[in-house]
Amino acid sequence: IMSEGGAALMAVGRGEGDDRARVAAEQAVSSRLLDVTIDGARGILFNITGGSDLSLYEVNLAASIIRETAHPDANLIFGAVIDESMEDKLRITVIATGFEAVRPTRRQLLEQHYGQHRQQPVPAPAPEPATVSVEQGQAPQQQPSPEQKPVSPRYTPNNIEIPAFLRRK
Repeated sequence: IMSEGGAALMAVGRGEGDDRARVAAEQAVSSRLLDVTIDGARGILFNITGGSDLSLYEVNLAASIIRETAHPDANLIFGAVIDESMEDKLRITVIATGFEAVRPTRRQLLEQHYGQHRQQPVPAPAPEPATVSVEQGQAPQQQPSPEQKPVSPRYTPNNIEIPAFLRRK
């Protein structure tokens, strides 16, 4: 699965009660915290852990939810484990790789956006022609044009609060 290369995503979903397989599978295929999903992954390895009440129907339901979000030609490998302490609970662990295109991170988008603004100077407006009357024997005087300060972006990668674990990357 990891030979598919590229970015990888690992996620865990948990569910309890009657709808536990669907809830756990949906949590495992998307991370609300990171705003990412396994959409388009070409390699997926997942494990379902449940109590002795884990049914084949629940395993198939979870597998079909995960397969729906993956690439149509995805290589799916799964396993199921019975853990007596997980009575009425279900845990699904997913490792996905081989995404279609590498999605840029928010930080990369910010740096790209604000980096372009820093590199491109703001064009100064064309100076208006001086309207000074010319008397005989005097040369026309030009008024000095006011200096234009480059417009700095309101937010830059340096002044946005970035969590420490992301700054260290």
